[in-house]
Amino acid sequence: MPQTTSSTREIPETGSIPRHVAIIMDGNGRWAKSRFMPRVAGHKQGVENVRGVIKACGERGVEYLTLFAFSSENWRRPADEVSFLMQLFVGALEQELAKLHENNICFKVIGDITKFEPKIIEFIRKGEQLTANNTRLTFTIAANYGGRWDVMQAIQKMLAQSPNLPDLKEDSLTPYLSMSYAPEPDLFIRTGGEYRVSNFLLWQLAYTELYFTDTLWPDFDEKAFDLAVQSYQQRERRFGRTSEQLNVPLIPEV
Repeated sequence: MPQTTSSTREIPETGSIPRHVAIIMDGNGRWAKSRFMPRVAGHKQGVENVRGVIKACGERGVEYLTLFAFSSENWRRPADEVSFLMQLFVGALEQELAKLHENNICFKVIGDITKFEPKIIEFIRKGEQLTANNTRLTFTIAANYGGRWDVMQAIQKMLAQSPNLPDLKEDSLTPYLSMSYAPEPDLFIRTGGEYRVSNFLLWQLAYTELYFTDTLWPDFDEKAFDLAVQSYQQRERRFGRTSEQLNVPLIPEV
C-alpha cells in the first residue's frame, strides 16, 4: 500500500531527523576539472561517495534516501559521457547490490528505464527483487527521471485504469506516482552551488525543506551531510499554519 501522505491535504508527522532525504548530486565534472582530470573521473568519484551517504543515512535513522543520478535531460550531454555514465551505472550495480542486501537496504529505481540497455534493466530488476523485503533503509535511484514525466505517466496510468473517473482529486493521482511507496521528502539537498530543483520530484517537493551547498558532490562527506541535517533541524515546518499554531495541539476532526 502507498505510504505517501500529501502535505497539501494532511499535516505529515515530522521529527528532528528527516524521514526522507532527496539529493541532486551535482559538481562531479567541476570536481574533476579543478584537479585537471577528465569529467568521467569526477563521475567515478561521485559514485564512490554514494556509499558514505548511504552509511550516514542508515546510522542517523533516515528511512528513505533518493538520489538523482541521471535526468531525462541528461541525454543532451556528449555521447561519450553518457556512454561512460551507463557503464558506471552497470558497474555500480554489479558491485553494490549484494552489499546493499547484506546491510538490509531496499533498492529501487524510478524513471523511464525502458530507454536503457537490456543489461541495465536486468540488473535493476534483479536488485529490486533481491532487496524487496529489506527494511533498514529504502535507497532509490532516479534514472532517466523527470518530475514532469512522473506526473504525466501517473495521469496516463490512472486514466487507463479509471477512464470514467468522475471526480479527479489529488488523492486519485498519488498512487500512480513513481514514489507512491515513500513519504514526501522532508529534506532536499543539492550540492555544487546551483540553486534549482532541475525537474526533480516536482510533485513531491511541495513542502520539502530545501538545502543548497557549494560543496561539490565528491566532497560531500558525512560532516557535510550533518550540516544539512542541522540546517533542517532549525527550520519551522508550518505546512500553511502560523508559528503560534505549532505550539497548540491539533483538535481531531469529529
